[in-house]
Amino acid sequence: MRKKTFILLILFTLSSFIVAGISGKSTSAQTDVSKKTEDTCITSKCHDKMGKEKFVHGPVAAGECTVCHGKSPKHKKKPGKYKFGKIKDVAKACYSCHEKFKPKKFIHVPVEEGECMACHSPHGSSYKFQLLAKGGDVCFNCHDEDIVAGEFVHGPAAVGGCVACHEPHTADYEKNLKAEGTGLCFMCHVDKAEAVHKSEFVHKPVSEDCTGCHNPHSAAKQFMLESQSPELCLKCHKDKEEQLRTVTVKHAAIEMDRSCLNCHDAHMSNIAMNLSMEPMDLCLSCHDREYKTADGTTVMDMKKWLAENTDHHGPVKQKDCSGCHDPHGSVNFRILRNPYPPTFYMAFSPENYNLCFSCHEKTIVLNPETTKLTNFRNGNINLHFTHVNKPIKGRTCRACHETHASNFPNHIREAVPFGSWDLPVNYQKTETGGSCTPGCHKLKKYDRIKKEING
Repeated sequence: MRKKTFILLILFTLSSFIVAGISGKSTSAQTDVSKKTEDTCITSKCHDKMGKEKFVHGPVAAGECTVCHGKSPKHKKKPGKYKFGKIKDVAKACYSCHEKFKPKKFIHVPVEEGECMACHSPHGSSYKFQLLAKGGDVCFNCHDEDIVAGEFVHGPAAVGGCVACHEPHTADYEKNLKAEGTGLCFMCHVDKAEAVHKSEFVHKPVSEDCTGCHNPHSAAKQFMLESQSPELCLKCHKDKEEQLRTVTVKHAAIEMDRSCLNCHDAHMSNIAMNLSMEPMDLCLSCHDREYKTADGTTVMDMKKWLAENTDHHGPVKQKDCSGCHDPHGSVNFRILRNPYPPTFYMAFSPENYNLCFSCHEKTIVLNPETTKLTNFRNGNINLHFTHVNKPIKGRTCRACHETHASNFPNHIREAVPFGSWDLPVNYQKTETGGSCTPGCHKLKKYDRIKKEING
């Protein structure tokens, strides 16, 4: 029965079309569509191109112009046509359908002023959300395009993805940002966020605001940096700026390649001072070869020297090169933190040995006799005083001691540079004293218990 009824319905419909075709009249369904078209503005006689865009406003797509424009009287001089005036309150018209944005602390100016059409087409557009232009281009109708004119452009800004960071309508944060401070950057840079949260030491700008170093739109330098290290670093580290301006002996690491970043991580680290490696490992990552300085002096391969010499100086044992050397520069020989004689001979003055005296008692060279200050004594004669405390040719610490490491007790040298000659020391240690036969005098002995008589 149902099958028979369905067949009859099809036959009836076909006969209606045949009759309509013969008579030249439309069916009742066609009459309704035509009537609807005639009642709207979108006809071949009027706004024929409206509604043809890729993205069409709902009322336009439905042919419901009066939803926004209201009912309008027909033209007196043009019967059958409608006359729509300009909508006086655009925002009110929009909010009659669209839910009004919840008020937040910061409101985009067009939204605040009710100018929805500053960004959106009310009828249709080639772009999603009926925007007047593609992505960031709509923003640059108001905002200065120079913000993306730098050589290096932030990814979202480069592809017009302003809304990746900014809310286009209202926001809780200044500049209509979606989040505050580093939280915004970490929405995308999740690898950095994870690393920062796991790190013990975090660079202050990273914990407060990435834009302290990076421009969020574009910049002249890679990674959207306004300037490179060290200039960028010294904007905040004013004490280091003053130091670098006044030092006479500069650390080459600051003047080559990545400058400050040769030693420090700009974001975070598990090592104090945001160092990229443990202090001594960091130093030896460069000082694993010989260097020639500008004045022709050779800087030794320290990594090799420490491996070949087992009696290490205290700071070296503690893996603290910065105990003696200032990695940012100095007014002293070999970027030392305090004065230390660079020569074999020097007239004695306590100030010349401030580096040594930052750890060792200065009385070791001030008292001519002692039974406690040093084991380097012949009876109670203080042999440190005898060698060093001289008004003209005082022997400096380097005349006998190797400052980093040696294969002899008390860091005694095997030989010491004396002009172009490596002057041998020939030190021999005994249980209560020792002896040496250097190139500067014949064999001399000392003993703490039984004073030696040397000729």
